Amino acid sequence: MTVDEPLHLADALRRRGYLISSWPWRALAYAATTVPIAGVLAVGLLCIGAPLLAVLNAAGQDRPVELPIVLFLTVAALVMLALAPIVSIPVAMIERWRLGIVDPRPLPAQRVRGLAARYTSAAAWREVAYAFVLGGIVPVAYWMLTLLALLDLALIASPWLASDADRIVVVWTTVDTPGQAIPYAIVGVLFIPVLWYLAGLLVAVQAAVARWLLGGPSDGAALREVTRSRARLVDAYEAERRRIERDVHDGAQPRLTSLTLQLGLARLDVPDDSPAAGPLAVAHEQAKDLMVTLRQIVQGIRPQNLTELGLAGAVRELAGAATIPVDVHADLTRPVPELVETTAYFVVSEALSNVARHADATRAQVRLTQADGRLLVEIEDDGRGGADPARGTGLTGLADRVAAVNGRLLLASPSGGPTLVRVELPCRP
Repeated sequence: MTVDEPLHLADALRRRGYLISSWPWRALAYAATTVPIAGVLAVGLLCIGAPLLAVLNAAGQDRPVELPIVLFLTVAALVMLALAPIVSIPVAMIERWRLGIVDPRPLPAQRVRGLAARYTSAAAWREVAYAFVLGGIVPVAYWMLTLLALLDLALIASPWLASDADRIVVVWTTVDTPGQAIPYAIVGVLFIPVLWYLAGLLVAVQAAVARWLLGGPSDGAALREVTRSRARLVDAYEAERRRIERDVHDGAQPRLTSLTLQLGLARLDVPDDSPAAGPLAVAHEQAKDLMVTLRQIVQGIRPQNLTELGLAGAVRELAGAATIPVDVHADLTRPVPELVETTAYFVVSEALSNVARHADATRAQVRLTQADGRLLVEIEDDGRGGADPARGTGLTGLADRVAAVNGRLLLASPSGGPTLVRVELPCRP
C-alpha cells in the first residue's frame, strides 16, 4: 500500500477520487455480506420485539395486558440474555474477519477465556452489544437506504413507466407522459453518486462501531507506565544537561580561556621572524575558534540569554535577530518551570527559523500567555502557508520535543496562509 492510498473506507470517503476507486465496491461487498448476518439476528430480536411492541401499544391505550404475554416476554428476555454471550462468539469472529474488507488495519483481539468470563468480562458484553447493534439498528439503516435506492430507480425508470393510458406518481406529483417524466429521470441519474456516498458513509459508520466494540481496549496500565517512563527520562535528561552545562562552564571553559590567554602572551614574546611564530599564531586562532564553538555548545544546551533574561526577554532577543519584523506579546504572570521554559524557547527559535526558510513571510508574531496552568506559545506569520509535517523533520521534531513534556502542538497552515503554530505546555508549579 502506497503512502497516498487510503488506509480504510472512512479515509477514502474524504478523497476526491472515491467514486472511481475500488472503495465503493468494497463497501458494497461489506454491505452485501452484512445482510444475511443482520437478517438472522433481526429475526431473533423480532421474536421479542414484536410482542413487546404489542404490550407497549396496549399499555398506551389503557388496555389490559394478558399475563401469558408478560410471562413469555420475561422468560424470552432472560433466555436471550443467557444465550447472548454465547451467540456473540461466532458473530464477533465473522465480523472481525469481515471488517478487513473496508478497514484492513489490524484489530486487537479481545481475549475472553472460559465460560464464566463470557458473563463477567466487559469484552464479552461489548461483543453482545455489537450483536444487538447488528441485529437491531443496522437492518433499519439498510432498509432506509434501500428505500432511497428504489425511489431513485423509480425516478430513472419513470419515462418508460409513464404512458398516455397509465398515470404514475413520481415522488410528490403525477406524470402522464414520458416527456413529463424525463426531468425526474435526470434527477435520478444525478442522484446515483449521492447514493454511492451515502452507502459508503453508512458502511463506514458500521465499520467504526465494529472496530470500537470488537477491538481490544487499550492497556491503560501500560500506557500510564509509558507516560511515567517518559517523564523519568525527561527528568534524567534535564539533570544530565545541567551537569554537562555546569562542567563545561566551570571546568573546560575557564581552562580553555586560560590557554587562549597564555598562547596570546606567548605570541607577544616570540619575534615575528621566528620559526615558532607561525604555528603559535595558528594555535592561538584555533584556541579562539574553539572558545566560540564551546560557547555555542553551552548555549545550545541552555541558552545563556534564557538564564539571564527569562523567557520573554530571550524570545524578544530571538525576534530582534530574525530576518523579518517579529512582534512579541508576552503576558507571563507566574514563573515558568525551567524545562518548560527551555522547550518554549527552542519551539520559538525553530518556528522562526522555519518562517525565514520556507514561508516567504513579511511579518511574524509571537504570543506568550498563561491560562489554566498552561503556557501557550503561538507563532503566526503572513506567509504562503501549506506547511506539512510530512515534508520535513522540523515540525515533527518540534512535536516530539513538546510531547516530551506532556504538551501538544497544533498547526493551522492553509494554502495561501497564514500559518499558526500553537503549543500548549503544562506549567503548574
